[in-house]
Amino acid sequence: MKTRHSLLLCTLVAGVAACNKPASQAPQPEQAAAGSAVVKIGTANPLTGPFAHWGRDADNGVKLAVQEANAEKLTLDGKPVTFEVVSEDDQADPKVATQVAQRMVDAKVAGIVGHLTSGAAIPASRIYADAGIPMISGSVTSPSFTQQGYRNTFRLIANDLQQGQALAKYAVDKLGAKRVAVIDDRTTYGQGLADDFAKSAEQAGAKVVKREFTTNTATDFMAVLTSIKGEKPDLLFYGGMDAQAGPMVKQMAKLGIKAAFMGADGVNTPEFAKLGGDNAEGSYASSAGAPKEKLPGYGEFSQKYKQQFQSDIQAYAPYTYDAAKVLIAAMKRAGSAEPAKYLPEIAKTDYQGVTGPVKFDAKGDIQQATVSLYQLKQGKWVGL
Repeated sequence: MKTRHSLLLCTLVAGVAACNKPASQAPQPEQAAAGSAVVKIGTANPLTGPFAHWGRDADNGVKLAVQEANAEKLTLDGKPVTFEVVSEDDQADPKVATQVAQRMVDAKVAGIVGHLTSGAAIPASRIYADAGIPMISGSVTSPSFTQQGYRNTFRLIANDLQQGQALAKYAVDKLGAKRVAVIDDRTTYGQGLADDFAKSAEQAGAKVVKREFTTNTATDFMAVLTSIKGEKPDLLFYGGMDAQAGPMVKQMAKLGIKAAFMGADGVNTPEFAKLGGDNAEGSYASSAGAPKEKLPGYGEFSQKYKQQFQSDIQAYAPYTYDAAKVLIAAMKRAGSAEPAKYLPEIAKTDYQGVTGPVKFDAKGDIQQATVSLYQLKQGKWVGL
């Protein structure tokens, strides 16, 4: 399928709503900022396809942060600036992501928040690194993202190794899992996570009785699940996203598979509960961050988010919001939006965000990374 990609330049300037007013009256927001320099912040996420709900959520977090920054009427080196969001659809596709990254470079964005998925972010990061453009992800969990040796890549959440270990420990120690089946979607995220879970589960004393794989576009898992059923697992772990996990738990029930179902942050969404229905009840998942109710600014942020976008947070909007805020704060400290000048300031970040304190280690990983575990009860994810 061929898709035409275009840059969506969303100038978010708070305060003035000039709709339906003649030109001689109050100026449009863009006109009000005519004397200021424009600083472009790019964000790339899957805005179409099965993961669009994730992508829009992440995209919205950046837009809200930029809207608030513009409301502050910030200056850099004494000169007024207007921040502008350059939003692109990478379709969670590695090839498309590299094309998007090159367009971002050509558009001269000052920084990047994203990409959403590990499979898209890792190849795109090479292009941003070559251009010297800072890149902060609020959702990428593959350990490889910050192990490439680039100085420009940072993340605000725990990685898959940390998630896999926490999930496996809970499965074995708390749920008593002894026979474990593992399925992954063959993406960088899903396969890496499944590998980490399987290794950690065996180290904890469980036996991986079956290892299968599917794709991140599949919806029919009957053949894979039938092969697993004969092994009589007491827990099935899926490394992948909610769009597949929802149908998967329905088909597990249809086949009479009684195993507990467990996923990671890709499953921990309202969408999984919707897709899985009653068969999703009792499922387990993780979050690559602190529990929402313990995030210092989550309550206020969620209210602002719902008021602005008329929808609930899916997952990573608080993290992409903080990522954009960290970029802008680094520019303020450097007095410049030039990547070479403000990049060193990102590494020095000591920021109290909606998601908690933000400090980076030498690789660009968040310090004091936290993994939270949840169970789905009555259609809601409840912290364990």
